[in-house]
Amino acid sequence: MPVEFKDYYDVLGVPRNASEGAIKKAFRKLARQHHPDVAKDKKGAEEKFKELNEANEVLSDPDKRRKYDELGVNWNRPEQQAARPGNRSAGEPGAGRDFHFEGTGFSDFFEQYFGRGNHPFQGSSRAGGNGAGGPMARHGQDIESDILVTLDEVVHGATRTIELQRTDPGTGSSKVQTLKVKIPAGVREGQMIRVTGKGEEGTGGGDSGNLFLRVTFGKHPDFRVRGANLYYDLSLSPWEAVLGATIHVPTLDGTVSLKIPAGTIGGREFRLRGRGLPDGDGARGDLHAIACIEVPDEITPHQKIVWEQLAAASTFNPRKNS
Repeated sequence: MPVEFKDYYDVLGVPRNASEGAIKKAFRKLARQHHPDVAKDKKGAEEKFKELNEANEVLSDPDKRRKYDELGVNWNRPEQQAARPGNRSAGEPGAGRDFHFEGTGFSDFFEQYFGRGNHPFQGSSRAGGNGAGGPMARHGQDIESDILVTLDEVVHGATRTIELQRTDPGTGSSKVQTLKVKIPAGVREGQMIRVTGKGEEGTGGGDSGNLFLRVTFGKHPDFRVRGANLYYDLSLSPWEAVLGATIHVPTLDGTVSLKIPAGTIGGREFRLRGRGLPDGDGARGDLHAIACIEVPDEITPHQKIVWEQLAAASTFNPRKNS
């Protein structure tokens, strides 16, 4: 099955020489726009959100971005296909067998060149001499893929529908299996979800191998993950920081109100207990809102006069202790 090249720069709408900051900004803007929680077309938004996450996964990682840029023009040359991770020599277990996944959140292109398993035949054949199949029974090979999990799924758990297509190049025959994969609440990044018996078929009466799905957290446009805690940049206007305000803060459980005291400085941290991710002990981590003082990009002539009046009236000197 031919692999479709993914232009990740086009997905994010940035030039190929875009800075790390420009890539981050583009992702956050588009991810907010297409987040399934806010978009009207839920299914279309979900697919677009996954595509954005995949592009960000590659372009925000210096090593993956360098590999992607080097791949560029040469991505579909025969030598690139021959070097495809997971290709095996004739005679090796599983040689030539092709696996295609739908529903994991990653494209075939990502799986082939950037998947952390990087080849689908991870398990080794194991003899089952004591099994019912006799001494020549061989356990089927395990296969591995990545699965993109949203933070909402981490909190609440989910059941995902995965389609696994197996193609035998020798005969050209394909077989598609529809699998229901349970994502447990509190799943950790890098954790392997095992789907028993869905790997390669065994030989000589041996058991089938297993399918392992390695969890990758989808990047959220608002939250950063550190263990079970979430971090959120809380943008405040200068007057909100000086005078105080009540701000609506997004969480994975809905919006909550947060009282900002007068005189709040940039970098001040507000902790919302129990609004993070499951910590593995039956509780949840916290959401940390970090105050960021923002200033307007442009002001009108009248607003400039008001700011100048404030500057003239104020005795505040931020550098008095410098």
